[in-house]
Amino acid sequence: MSTIAAVSTPNAVGGIAVIRISGEDAISVAEKIFSPYGSKKVSEMEGYTCAYGIAHDGGERLDDCILTVFRAPHSYTGEDVVELSCHGGLYVTRKVLRAALAYGAVNAEAGEFTKRAYLNGKLDLTQAEAVMDIISAKGERELKMAESLREGTAFKLARKCSEKLLKILGDLAAWADYPEEDIPEVRPEALTEELTAVRDDLRSLVKNYDSGRILREGVATAIIGRPNVGKSTLFNCLSGCERSIVTEIAGTTRDIIEESVRVGDITLRLSDTAGIHETDDIIEGIGVDMAEKMIATSELVIAVFDGSCPLTEDDLYLINKVNNDRTIAVINKTDVENVIDVSILKDKIQHIVYLSAKESTGVDDLHSHIEEILKLNEADFDTATAANERQKKCIDNALEGIESAISSLEIGEMLDAVSILVDEAEQSLLQLTGEKVTDAVVDEVFSRFCVGK
Repeated sequence: MSTIAAVSTPNAVGGIAVIRISGEDAISVAEKIFSPYGSKKVSEMEGYTCAYGIAHDGGERLDDCILTVFRAPHSYTGEDVVELSCHGGLYVTRKVLRAALAYGAVNAEAGEFTKRAYLNGKLDLTQAEAVMDIISAKGERELKMAESLREGTAFKLARKCSEKLLKILGDLAAWADYPEEDIPEVRPEALTEELTAVRDDLRSLVKNYDSGRILREGVATAIIGRPNVGKSTLFNCLSGCERSIVTEIAGTTRDIIEESVRVGDITLRLSDTAGIHETDDIIEGIGVDMAEKMIATSELVIAVFDGSCPLTEDDLYLINKVNNDRTIAVINKTDVENVIDVSILKDKIQHIVYLSAKESTGVDDLHSHIEEILKLNEADFDTATAANERQKKCIDNALEGIESAISSLEIGEMLDAVSILVDEAEQSLLQLTGEKVTDAVVDEVFSRFCVGK
């Protein structure tokens, strides 16, 4: 394998930048571009030791640096690794990297350091994927899930299930291939019990998947309502800035305005829509049609009503359009006298929040209802769970094979057919952990990483 190098810190000005070099020639490359203060050479340094010195390119001094050596196999990648910590200016950092490339290293590809850690057995595939989740975590619960995966919780449970399936396959093969030997008969009842236990463990891996996906990817959220109920004011309140135009004139918002905002641990991918009402304006009408489509496609709908006036025909039309399971009704303008008949709303929508978008009050209550409707308060983020679509697909495929095997046993099919289904489930689990996975899948996993990781 070639020796790779990259800047492992963000591409921005900072106090310190780190240039990471990994591979068989990492030590020799570093020795050509770094001179320690003192008599000891880089090649003489032991693992987990540091030296202060000068980074240079031939005769040109580049920067004062601290060099850290990690000797194989006791490094992140499992190879010899050298890290140069220099001042965090973009120009000087690139100069040090170019020097490393000039003396034998090659540019690392996206995610190549973690990919080498996986290929060298330092991480399983689920742990490697967790590295990117840790880097991109935006909240406490999201970080907790990523750290759990990094510690190998999903891998350990998947491996446990895999070992049980291998034992079942071994018992089936031995009983079928050596009928003359004194081998215990495989009883369908006992086999069903074993497969059911594996199925239940695998189901636990996907139980919290949707909650984890919501934390990682955010929630497509539409703010809807008739004109002038305060949709844009609420949008601006949640966004923390003036993104939508707010006036007393009905129909100000004609297009969909989008913004990602954090509400607690949740990212809402907000869309401020046109006021839903009958209109003869062609352009405004297009905006209303788009708003109605957002009701159908959004994962979360925040329906805004003006608490300072009775419900209108447009309000009633909207109430009948929304899906109660994923809708929160916001009674806005609590800073003035309210005359709205809330009983009509309660008959149709379970989650009702009172707030003043203008005064930014009641937002905490909205947050609580969002958590409840998304069922985040029911999720256990300390347990092992699938972290992405690749992992979930592997588990779903394994579950499909196991459930088919259980059904086959229940209707009395031959054990040869059951064995094939169990083997398919086993292959899916090996793909999950990366123990049997194609190069294309591995490349796809690490293509989502940034360079230097």
